[in-house]
Amino acid sequence: MCGIVGYIGQRDCTDVLMDGLEKLEYRGYDSAGIAVFEKTGIKTVKTKGKLKDMREKLVKEGSPVGHCGIGHTRWATHGEPSDLNSHPHSNGRVTIVHNGIIENYIELKEFLTEKGYTFKSQTDSEIIACLLDYYYSERNPLHAITETVKELRGSYALGIIFRDFPDRVYATRKESPLIVGIGENEYFIGSDIPAFLRYTKKYVLLDDDDIVCMKTDGVEFYDVHGLPEKKEISVAEWDVEQAQKCGYPHFMLKEIHEQPDIVGKTVESCCRDGVPYFDDIGLTDDLIRGVKRVFVVACGTAMHAGIIGRYAIEGLARIPVTVEVASEFRYMDPIVGDGDLVIVVSQSGETADTKAGMELAKQKGAKTLAVVNVKYSAIARQADMYIHTLAGPEIAVASTKAYTAQISVMYLLAFRFAFAKGTIDESRLRALTAQLLGAPAAIRKVIDNKDECQFIASKLVNADNLFFIGRTFDYALSLEGSLKLKEISYIHSEAYAAGELKHGTISLIEPGIPVITVATQANILAKTISNMEEVKARGGVIIAVCRKGTVFAEGTVDMKLEIDADLDDMMVPLPTVCALQLIAYYTSVLRGIDPDKPRNLAKSVTTE
Repeated sequence: MCGIVGYIGQRDCTDVLMDGLEKLEYRGYDSAGIAVFEKTGIKTVKTKGKLKDMREKLVKEGSPVGHCGIGHTRWATHGEPSDLNSHPHSNGRVTIVHNGIIENYIELKEFLTEKGYTFKSQTDSEIIACLLDYYYSERNPLHAITETVKELRGSYALGIIFRDFPDRVYATRKESPLIVGIGENEYFIGSDIPAFLRYTKKYVLLDDDDIVCMKTDGVEFYDVHGLPEKKEISVAEWDVEQAQKCGYPHFMLKEIHEQPDIVGKTVESCCRDGVPYFDDIGLTDDLIRGVKRVFVVACGTAMHAGIIGRYAIEGLARIPVTVEVASEFRYMDPIVGDGDLVIVVSQSGETADTKAGMELAKQKGAKTLAVVNVKYSAIARQADMYIHTLAGPEIAVASTKAYTAQISVMYLLAFRFAFAKGTIDESRLRALTAQLLGAPAAIRKVIDNKDECQFIASKLVNADNLFFIGRTFDYALSLEGSLKLKEISYIHSEAYAAGELKHGTISLIEPGIPVITVATQANILAKTISNMEEVKARGGVIIAVCRKGTVFAEGTVDMKLEIDADLDDMMVPLPTVCALQLIAYYTSVLRGIDPDKPRNLAKSVTTE
């Protein structure tokens, strides 16, 4: 949520800032702005709306000309989206951009008001600029920053420029991501690596309370007390092409098409000699044998991956698994501790509630294992162990390839847990792993069959409401399929365990309402068919997503999408979810909606 960029060097600063903000659009935003040092001072341009609106304003007002500045895309939390509430904020001497939430901003605002400060916006961010100015009495930027952050409660990533120092950009962070890009005689800050990836792959991770000063002749790092410190320079594994559309009309479609390779790479990275291997991260068979319970803590799509993991781990390893919404887990005083393994799943590795849930679990004595797509993320660094999914940068807001990578890891964990617990032997372990290594071929078949998904989407495009139903693994897929459809097509959709229909939801079934039934699990197919017949008897339109060769009684289904996969039922969710993703994608496009940037949604939820 929100995007921060900063630059100092010899390039045109406005171009660099706008390019960086474009690369951070996936984080979600409702307004944008930049502040650049010109010869006569700092010029700020900001506006409510999208970056195209910002570019129009730059043409109208004239782009700032300079080589040092900061930029921001805002996601409104305090104060409505407006030009005044947009960042950067300034009080004359200090200009800032801020990502996060300041929890004590009201008392700070009262304090600053008593000191004679006035405010133009409704935001919590503007108080930071004024507080920095208050502590800038000695005209020492580092002193002002160290004193200011002592007063702030909450989360923040800050980009800061001081009017008196036109050759410096400062930044600091706490519980909100911020990364420093290291170029050749040029330096960057960004909320994520894609913000500066086209210019440099070298970066430095800022830890909580770190302060950086970027100057034309170098970069300096300090701790929260203003004492110098050294930081390690890393090199990004991503490349520019991974963060571009490469000929696809949308990032989401590109990322759907990348899934066969992503699943293959992720599975192979977690295997050695043809079986899952996690000793290198500390997840040994001895540790697994001591695990009494597993908790999966996550949000949204990542939580749905956790539900797949639950069915797989319980079914194979016979370890009890609980899946918890992270925002509930962190506040419910969970009974968790020694002997428990808490698996946290997050694409970004920065999800605020998931991170807090993990920290709580560690405090209570549980072991923590993170499944993340960003290995330099806060969650990866703080977990006892972490597994890196190799999905690469996921730009579309609606997660696709990160999800299939996550459930691939969940399967591998289930296989290894079962072997360590003695519920499967080595031959079964190898057979299951070999099947999973073959899953990319089944995914490719689904993607090659996208015309059928597009046809189904054409029948959903005018729907006002629809339902997804399924049982066990199919229920988990229904949850994810429903989420994808509603978040990018804006059609109201709900997912239910098929057996729950008769306990209330069936009252909402009326003639013509589409019901997508996921029916891939052979052991419960007859039960699912009986639920389909109940829906059909009330006039619902049945769209069955099932395995190739599944036979239904005449008149039971209105449309059928078959999944051709030589996989165990447990693993058929991998190709099946790709079909549901394509249905959601094409429904969105046919409704004239940009599936990459659905309204009101952010890719990385770094605030509560």
